[in-house]
Amino acid sequence: MTLFLDIMFYIFTGLYLYTSAVVIMVVLLENRNPVKTLSWIMLLIMVPIFGVIIYLMLGQDFRRRKIISRNSIREISKSDHSCPMKQWVNHDFTTDQLKLMRLLYNNSQAYLYENTKVDVFTDGASAFESMFEALEAAKDHIHIEFYIIENDEVGNRMRELLIRKSLSGVRIRVIYDYLGGLKLKHVFLNSMRDSGIFIQPFLPADSMLGFSRINYRNHRKVVVIDGKVGFTGGMNIADRYVKGNNLGLWRDTFVRLEGSGVFGLQNCFLIDWNFVDNKIITDSKYYPKPNNFRNNHLQIVTSGPDTDWETIMQGIVMAVSNATKYVYIHTPYFLPPESLITTLQSAALSGIDVCLMMPERSDSRLTHAASRSYVQGLLESGIRVFFYRHNFLHSKAIVIDDELAIVGTANMDVRSYEQNFEISAFIYDKKTALALKRSFRNDMKSCKLLNLNLWKSRKRMEKFKESVARLFSPML
Repeated sequence: MTLFLDIMFYIFTGLYLYTSAVVIMVVLLENRNPVKTLSWIMLLIMVPIFGVIIYLMLGQDFRRRKIISRNSIREISKSDHSCPMKQWVNHDFTTDQLKLMRLLYNNSQAYLYENTKVDVFTDGASAFESMFEALEAAKDHIHIEFYIIENDEVGNRMRELLIRKSLSGVRIRVIYDYLGGLKLKHVFLNSMRDSGIFIQPFLPADSMLGFSRINYRNHRKVVVIDGKVGFTGGMNIADRYVKGNNLGLWRDTFVRLEGSGVFGLQNCFLIDWNFVDNKIITDSKYYPKPNNFRNNHLQIVTSGPDTDWETIMQGIVMAVSNATKYVYIHTPYFLPPESLITTLQSAALSGIDVCLMMPERSDSRLTHAASRSYVQGLLESGIRVFFYRHNFLHSKAIVIDDELAIVGTANMDVRSYEQNFEISAFIYDKKTALALKRSFRNDMKSCKLLNLNLWKSRKRMEKFKESVARLFSPML
């Protein structure tokens, strides 16, 4: 018996050493950021068995292994009717605008759309009313994609509306993230399917594919009605945007698009639908001839763990670098890559008014603590940091120089830039930029402006906890 146990011990030890060595070699060969690489290696050495399991679930880099077929993206995008790149120079764009537009086209095939009506919503009640009104008016199809759909009053209102529209002959497709929709009961989902609604989860964990990629979630929020009206922004389908929860009322930003810009949202949805349902949809009815509105332009930028570049992050870095007057930023979480921190600090040190607004309280203690660890460095560079009080700031919006507005789903953190499937609208329009600027300044009334000296004088234990949390930021 003793001999048997000894043999099993040596076999187990050998397998453990071999597996750990292989995983560490794989981590090294991925050539990631050295800090992130060291974080994973430390975890694998300190808690080897647990570390291997966590790495397989959360740590693999799929950027070079495409999750979504490149062929499907090209096939679906052919149906689009955007402004050809060669015509961009015919418009009165500044050199900096053209640089940003070309970057977003080259790193993510983000087409430029002209003459789109843009309405900005900064509260859940008005945003949902506008969205439900548009859904009620649907005649041909409805496409919906959300990270979270709650089984609450708002979620059931949408469900009942969609069932009614489906029974009247409107074709409806819905994508929800598997993890974000874990609370959805079969009764909720089956009632939609029974009425003829096509509804699919994104990357379910009940398959080997989904389990190995469980860390890569679809964080996008997209609504398209008849190819004519679209919505995107930070809100999910949940009561907390109109009724609040333990953190208070959730403050968010949503935009309604009408015109050619909706085609960018349609592209995003149909590409994701091909992934979840294995169907390529290119019918011209999904891209009806758009009406022309005021003279503006926008790009719908998507990013994900399987794209060649961190597209949204690269766009934000260039946009901030181009700023000449101010940069106002909403973000619920702040765990950015070093390149973005350097860009923000460089802008502030050069005299640009850089303002960052974050919630004073958060729905994630570890992430919130890690976010706070960056504050002192920001304040020292001259960045004004605001803590949004009493309610919860969930908005992901940036406005720059009364010229550019960025609204979407991406938080200012590594997870959004590298691991989640995200979408952001880069809107080149003074009216939209001024609307976001006004809302930002109005939000300042609900904020506490941080003082560098007071921040530095906080308790040492509080700073220590934040610094420890920051060690895990490459994996959060």
